[in-house]
Amino acid sequence: MQAFMDALNVFIIDAAAQWWVYPLLFALCLIDGIFPPVPSESVVVALAALAVSAGVPNIWLVIAIAAAGAMAGDNIAYLIGRRIGSNRFKWMQRPRVASAFAWARKELDRRGALLILSARYIPIGRVAVNMTAGATGFHHRRFVFFSIIAGISWSLYSVGIGALAGQWFHDHSLLAAGLAIVIALALGLVIDHGLKLLYKRKARRSHEAEDAASATENSAATSKSAQARTGTPVSH
Repeated sequence: MQAFMDALNVFIIDAAAQWWVYPLLFALCLIDGIFPPVPSESVVVALAALAVSAGVPNIWLVIAIAAAGAMAGDNIAYLIGRRIGSNRFKWMQRPRVASAFAWARKELDRRGALLILSARYIPIGRVAVNMTAGATGFHHRRFVFFSIIAGISWSLYSVGIGALAGQWFHDHSLLAAGLAIVIALALGLVIDHGLKLLYKRKARRSHEAEDAASATENSAATSKSAQARTGTPVSH
């Protein structure tokens, strides 16, 4: 068993040292921007763990290429949304996905910048937000700017997780990569849940403010109507 694990460890390190790792990483991060099932985060954190524990691949290239792929994927999703909308394909009409699109459409009107930046950390959420931004006419230059910030921060975050796991298991590259993936998945669930709670709280406060404003307007209108019927001058 130990011999098998050692051989597998050597195989993974040798593969991580190959030139094709970088274009593959870019492609995965790009595709993940338009097709959530592609696990780009897992690949990024695993490569970062190997970079620290085994010395390959180059960690700076991993950061740069992951960020570039993420930015490219997000902007392609935006352009797809602008071109075809957010309900053309069957997978977009699934309840969970359709709900994500509806939520993104509403939130983009209220806090577009924050939503684009935070959605990068939620696989389905980022596709919904980016495509909805395109479909609703969110200004493209602003979107590009925010997608650059989001891509870089996401890349640094993912590589940071992998680097931490690589430091913990410096002599066990395979274990470091596996731990990095587990940590990334766990943190992803926490971030997803936390952001949902945050946006629900903000939405509730916004609705309460709108209801209060509506009640005030209705009260003022009723008062003016009553004064008009009785002939009482309206005070200012």
